[in-house]
Amino acid sequence: MTTHEGTGQDHGGMTPHDTRYLFVLPFSTDPTLARRFLARDGEMVGNIRFGKLLETLDKVAENTALAYVHRFYPEARVVTAAVNSIVLRNPADTKHDLVFSAQINHVGKSSMEVGIRVECLGAGSSHLASCYFTMVARSTDSGEARSLVLPPLSYQTEVDEKRYRKAEQRRQAYHESLVKAEEMPSLDEYLFLKKLHKEQEEPSFCGLRAGSLVLESTCRAYPEQENVPKTIFGGYLIRKAYELAALAAEMAAPNRAVPCRVNRINFNQPVLLGDQLKFTARVVYTGRTTISVQSDIERFSRTAGDKALSNSCLFTFWNVDANMQPQPVPFIYPVTYAEDARFLNAYRQRVD
Repeated sequence: MTTHEGTGQDHGGMTPHDTRYLFVLPFSTDPTLARRFLARDGEMVGNIRFGKLLETLDKVAENTALAYVHRFYPEARVVTAAVNSIVLRNPADTKHDLVFSAQINHVGKSSMEVGIRVECLGAGSSHLASCYFTMVARSTDSGEARSLVLPPLSYQTEVDEKRYRKAEQRRQAYHESLVKAEEMPSLDEYLFLKKLHKEQEEPSFCGLRAGSLVLESTCRAYPEQENVPKTIFGGYLIRKAYELAALAAEMAAPNRAVPCRVNRINFNQPVLLGDQLKFTARVVYTGRTTISVQSDIERFSRTAGDKALSNSCLFTFWNVDANMQPQPVPFIYPVTYAEDARFLNAYRQRVD
């Protein structure tokens, strides 16, 4: 079930509230839908497929952005440029309806940040997740995708201004992280890595090496995964990337790996009908109770013979017991230069 709350047509007076979009997963009245989102048979806390929620979130973000863009460009489309972050606050399940409340927090030249709050209804209702997507408006009038210039929103309330500033801070933090990722290790980071490599030289070393915690899978992109003609739905791609990442996290989790945070997902290249996809998930860092997994998608064109990185993702998982209490995880050791780089990137974004 979906509703649009915006009514204003004059973009000069449009506020973030005018872009609100609500979507409901009616688990309590649709057992078939609820089963499709079920993670396992049997009772357990947080029994829901987070990958399916990711797929739903991407569609909610698209619909929210598209409703705004279509006010000015009726034939335009929107694409996901990035998932800026998703913070999981409480476990969800398939016994209670889930409500996705979305609105546009920030409009740039051709991009928008869509914020989505996920809540459950009924007894024990709670705030489940805070999610932030960057969407870009595109036109295909000339047969080639080009970015469209968007009118700004009017930020009239203190809450709107606060959300706008936080969106700007997220944009700035991401650009700073790109710069930092290219930096050489600091002295402390270098000494830390040196210590880890030194420990592996000991005859008695029995630690867990990052190279043993890698999973790969391949598939072909088919018409049922299309969102717009010849282009594969980004929500499907990130669901598949997450599901492989979750399996990789289980290799390092002594108990149960559950999602804690989506640190970042970048959409670098569109995936086209017929492309071959290679998914790679690597455990790159572990904290005290958390596991960081980098999940990448490469696309291989059947006709052009080229390949490109379609998506890069960083997920953080908790290792928890049956009561969802965080439990210790084994430390993992990088060996190669590439593993050192991935280790440092996750270490700088760590959630202990």
